[in-house]
Amino acid sequence: MSPAHWLPFLTELADRADELALRWFRAAGLRVADKADRSPVTEADQAIEAMARKLVHEHHPQLGVLGEEEGEAVGTAPTRLIIDPIDGTRNFVRGIPVFATLVAIETGGEVVAGVASAPALRARWHAARGSGAFRGGQRIRVSRVESLERAMLFHGNLGPGEAGPPSGLDGLIDRVERTRGFGDFYQHMLVAEGAGEIAVDPVMHPWDIAALQVIVEEAGGRATSLGGERSIYATSLVTSNGLLQDAILQALRPS
Repeated sequence: MSPAHWLPFLTELADRADELALRWFRAAGLRVADKADRSPVTEADQAIEAMARKLVHEHHPQLGVLGEEEGEAVGTAPTRLIIDPIDGTRNFVRGIPVFATLVAIETGGEVVAGVASAPALRARWHAARGSGAFRGGQRIRVSRVESLERAMLFHGNLGPGEAGPPSGLDGLIDRVERTRGFGDFYQHMLVAEGAGEIAVDPVMHPWDIAALQVIVEEAGGRATSLGGERSIYATSLVTSNGLLQDAILQALRPS
């Protein structure tokens, strides 16, 4: 089965997730709870993941599922859906429109297709291995900037929360031309589009990374951990246009 075969299913998931997310976004009385790690979870997160698991059961019952809210359900095939129902939940709760549902298909340990859908931004990105990366119907590619001094760097939280910024980030910021603090999925999609060259996330989970990895790589970029490992299980994510990845990792390496 070709990787692109999964895109219609992921698109259907994203369509349904968008409808649910927008139903609760900026709604009065949104129920929010704190998880064990003190990160928020909303009824929208829970409803989207429950919907996705139901759709898997109905259309692809052999698939396993790994999701942020309900954990892992083992399937009978070496293939599974990985879902982050709302990436950027803190944004969602505060009424900030930078949030997305991230869905991906992993088979044999490799992510082969992914969709990132941001309904409040009216934006959706998708990719399948060997087929390129797209925003809507338009193909996207990373930039060709070859020096840190000309690069745009995106980052998330710079305060003490969420483990704070990684060692070396201040030094990297001093070297690049400009920075912006978008955080979460959006910074990595901007790298894939060529709107910037570097995005850094020091704390990540497989469901945060899976869809972003395949989209960035199919756009011609690189996606690794802070230590340079290409794995959705490596707990951090650095994406770039590829040309700068080695220099970025060297700058971020603890001294």
